[in-house]
Amino acid sequence: MKKIVLILAVGLMTLGLQAQDKKAAITFETDVIDYGDVAHGSDGTREFKFTNTGDAPLVISKAYSTCGCTVPSPPKDPIAPGNTGVIKVKYDTNRSPGPIRKTITVYTNASAEPYTLKIKGTLLPATN
Repeated sequence: MKKIVLILAVGLMTLGLQAQDKKAAITFETDVIDYGDVAHGSDGTREFKFTNTGDAPLVISKAYSTCGCTVPSPPKDPIAPGNTGVIKVKYDTNRSPGPIRKTITVYTNASAEPYTLKIKGTLLPATN
C-alpha cells in the first residue's frame, strides 16, 4: 500500500512540474521591414506580424524606439498559444529626406531578453 501511495505522490509532483513548464514563445515573420523608397508625407505605418508558438499566453509588456519619429503600437491583450498578432510601427515621413534606420525594442514574457526589430528604407525629398 505504501508503494502505491508513493507512486501516486511522485506522479502528481511530476504533473505539477510539467504544468509549470508552460511558456509563451514569439516567432516573427520577419524582424526587418524594408520600406524601400518612401515618398515624403506618405503613410509610414507598417506591421510586424508574429505568432505565439509557445503553450502559454504571450504578453507584450513594452515596445519602444529610441527615436520619437518611430512609434510602435503593440497589442494590449495577451495572445493565446497558436494565435497571431501584429506590432504596428508608424514612421514619421514628414522629416528630412535620407536613409531610414530605426530599431524597435520589444519586451515580452517569452524571454528575459528583449527582441529587436528594425525598419529601413530611404525617405525621398518633398516634391513641390
